[in-house]
Amino acid sequence: MAEKIIELKNVVKAYGGAPVVSDVNLYIRKGEFVTLLGPSGCGKTTTLRMIAGFELPDSGEILFNGKSIVDIPPHLRPVNTVFQRYALFPHLNVFDNVAFGLRLKRVEKTVTDKKGNTKIKKVKLGEDVIEKKVFNALKMVGLTDYDFRDVNTLSGGQQQRVAIARAIVNEPEVLLLDEPLGALDLKMRKEMQLELKEMHKKLGITFIYVTHDQEEALTMSDTVVVMKNGVIQQIGTPTDIYNEPENAFVANFIGESNIFDGVMVKDKLVAFDGAEVPCVDEGFGENVPVDVVIRPEDIYLLEEDAPSAFTSGTIVSKVFKGMHYALEIRAKSGYEYTVQTTQDWDIGEKAGLFIKPQDIHIMKKARVYNEYEGEVVEEGVVSFGPFGKVEVNTDSLLPAGYTEEDGVKYTAEGEAIDLSGKKVKVIVPLDAIDMRDDLDEGEGQAEVVSLLYRGNHYEVELVTEDGYPLYANSVYPWDDGDQVGIAFHSELIKLVPVEDEE
Repeated sequence: MAEKIIELKNVVKAYGGAPVVSDVNLYIRKGEFVTLLGPSGCGKTTTLRMIAGFELPDSGEILFNGKSIVDIPPHLRPVNTVFQRYALFPHLNVFDNVAFGLRLKRVEKTVTDKKGNTKIKKVKLGEDVIEKKVFNALKMVGLTDYDFRDVNTLSGGQQQRVAIARAIVNEPEVLLLDEPLGALDLKMRKEMQLELKEMHKKLGITFIYVTHDQEEALTMSDTVVVMKNGVIQQIGTPTDIYNEPENAFVANFIGESNIFDGVMVKDKLVAFDGAEVPCVDEGFGENVPVDVVIRPEDIYLLEEDAPSAFTSGTIVSKVFKGMHYALEIRAKSGYEYTVQTTQDWDIGEKAGLFIKPQDIHIMKKARVYNEYEGEVVEEGVVSFGPFGKVEVNTDSLLPAGYTEEDGVKYTAEGEAIDLSGKKVKVIVPLDAIDMRDDLDEGEGQAEVVSLLYRGNHYEVELVTEDGYPLYANSVYPWDDGDQVGIAFHSELIKLVPVEDEE
């Protein structure tokens, strides 16, 4: 197994107090093709820029062959970067663009003066050496006949090749690629994916690639690192990432998935959509909330009343995708399923749904409620997180055997009970939050960050004005960036007393 060439240890980076990369731990092996994958703002480009030296971590270590490179400037690091915007020099031809870095480079040479003394001197590379290196690089990217072309006359794909040649001509140990195919059309992008994969094999150096395109990551990579909100969600081979996602975010982000709330009844038996369905997963316990993930291509359509179908539904939409049909099926329960099939079904037809046990992926739920530290303001009113005063039933905090007289509550020993100032843990289920268009309604405001469809509702990730994370269930498809008012179904909120640290 190849040795580690780059290691990130507990790396943290924030801008204006907002964390962009949070405690990232990652190692990359020599000669590996690693892709940092995730949505915009997940921290992948910031991570790449810290490896390149264009950004410095606030804390943590970045090691190259076991030695820290945090204090080494970008131009002295054994890496080169290819950007989405190729940054070619418009006044230079292809050859001179590729040769630019070589002409700035200095190499050590032993020289002897007239007295016979030898010393080491830094000298420029000779033009014959530069010419040989440039032509080798151009050959590698398939541009041997373009050396004296004006870069402004090249297509986007050709300019991208020039940018790669300029990076590899310096013979870096690591090549960093920051969404280099983003400016290309779809056909060119697919061609360049295969060319980059082949180029990686020929060069034998380490590639670290950044993209938000799942297909790119799965097509080219040896290892995929999935990120969200500055945190690594999963590291694995493309096959592992697709077939065995570790959480609902990865399952939803990598390809299409049907994701449902479920309950692990017992080993090898899961309940969702009103049915108990055999699976192959074990070790979750009994009657434990889980996420159930089913890929569209793993659902088989049968006759509506087929005995092996766990549910049935009506086909409500159909799109021909060339190799298959993409169907949307509304089950009798109201749940919606996305199905891929080579069989042509008509809209309005009814079908039974069957899934093999090995095609049902069970994952531990990332969250089943929101949790905050809070304090009782007065009886029936609690403050928690960014929410000042929320009406919540506080009777669960009262001691056993309490009595009440003239509106005053007493302990069994006759002492008056005052809950004000009592520290509590506030458990807020996702169904206890009501999102509203009117920002002035409710107890606070928040911004929608992302949505995850769960068959008959959306799980919505929000962030409050004060930066507190918040998760809610909603039947409405809110848009990312929507500002909403937050109200609570207080009868669903649970309070757990926190013992004084004394």
